[in-house]
Amino acid sequence: VAAGISAFALVGLIACSKVPDTVKIGVAQPLSGPLAALGKDMLQGVELAVKEINTSGVQVDGKTVHFQVVAVDDQSSPRVGEQVARHLVDEGVVAVIGHLNSGVSIQAAPIYAASNIPQLAISTQPKYTQLGLPTTLRLVASDTIQGRAMGAFAATTLSESAGACAVVDDSSSYGKALADLAEKSLNAHGRTVAARRSFDDKTTEFGSLVKELKTRSVETIVTTLADFQVVALVKQLADAGLNNIKIVGGDTLKTNKLLAQKLPLEVFATSPVLEPTEFYRGAKFVEAYSTAYGHAPVYGSHYAYDAMYLLSNAVQRARSVDGKVLTAKLRELDFMAPVTNVMKFGPDGEQIYGSVGVYRPRGGRWEPLMSSDRW
Repeated sequence: VAAGISAFALVGLIACSKVPDTVKIGVAQPLSGPLAALGKDMLQGVELAVKEINTSGVQVDGKTVHFQVVAVDDQSSPRVGEQVARHLVDEGVVAVIGHLNSGVSIQAAPIYAASNIPQLAISTQPKYTQLGLPTTLRLVASDTIQGRAMGAFAATTLSESAGACAVVDDSSSYGKALADLAEKSLNAHGRTVAARRSFDDKTTEFGSLVKELKTRSVETIVTTLADFQVVALVKQLADAGLNNIKIVGGDTLKTNKLLAQKLPLEVFATSPVLEPTEFYRGAKFVEAYSTAYGHAPVYGSHYAYDAMYLLSNAVQRARSVDGKVLTAKLRELDFMAPVTNVMKFGPDGEQIYGSVGVYRPRGGRWEPLMSSDRW
């Protein structure tokens, strides 16, 4: 009789479980277009984690739960981002790891929030969490910290003198905002911003800027220009004999395209997406990823991988996939992530332990110089 009661109780427990047998996780990234390599890298990080988690077996209320990835291509477009967000809601996903682009994340965020679906984004624009939505969570440091890093590194590390600086942006909302933060950081460190210029994101002719920099004896350029623009600027600076100017860029500078160039000036890039090998457990991830996909990680797959493990842990601890319950659990956890150490969201959804690194091109790779969460 006791055995029968126990069996009945177990069946009842499983039947009353608030977690379905299959839990759908949305992954919304650019899977086509210029940023496809980065988006696919994020997707593959999630898929690798899901494969490992499902193989190990996740138990909730005495039953095994499997995770399923629902991947969509947002095409780096805010308009398409809205469409795929609604599609993921209709698909019944319980959380979304997306998006890559800040503009897309911001546009899609109210759609997820309306259905209480937590959104874990690698986007860096401060406005994302400033929307004030409970479901918006950031996986990396924001541009607020990156802007401080750009200014602090340029002001305190590159030169012992108090030489003049220039701040140059690409006129995009992202580039201008980040450049403004960098300029504020430079001022806070007592550096003079002798030139502040904006160019559109296609400009490669910087003759007027070069003349101004020469006249004002600028030592350092802090910029949010794209890689191809900085390559053109460096050549024009060198042609004008300004070989001692140093350039500090944002994460749009940290590309393979720039690595392929032989630059006559010193160039540095900052990024809130640290290399996996900067973490002591990163080598293991790189090996597993390379084995699975036949190439090394490209961008932020280790953050997406950790985000999936975080979601799995939250589902187990919450014993629910109800949006409000799951979001509350995600905000509560102080999670020891498999690769990137600790993941913990602040009251505003920001990543408390998010760091920004500084890199320079050397030997065909971006060599890490330093990183901090307290710039």
